[in-house]
Amino acid sequence: MSLVLDAGALIAVERADRGTAALIEAARQEHRRVVVPAGVVGQVWRGGWRQARLARLLNARDVFVEPLSDAGARAAGALCGEAGTTDVIDASVVLAARRHHATVVSSDRADLKVLDPMVPVVDC
Repeated sequence: MSLVLDAGALIAVERADRGTAALIEAARQEHRRVVVPAGVVGQVWRGGWRQARLARLLNARDVFVEPLSDAGARAAGALCGEAGTTDVIDASVVLAARRHHATVVSSDRADLKVLDPMVPVVDC
């Protein structure tokens, strides 16, 4: 199964969390897709040398930063409307997980489950 990384997963990578790094590395070694919605990158990216680990991950050939298109933004907004939430980036994470039949690596299980109780989530 593919992985979709949310902001919590990227922050864990930055902080050299071994469990999260091992989960991502295992997926990469097994040639499973690792997806990061572009909005998630925007939530955590601040630039500079402190984000070297994160930059390395995002620049890896086998990690796909998925753009947020107009259609994707509208779908995320509609999902927020259906669920009664406002976090479009969380909605884009859920939609990416659905699209890629993926498990989400997240520190926001509860927020994601409000959007889709069936989305598989691994805590980081």
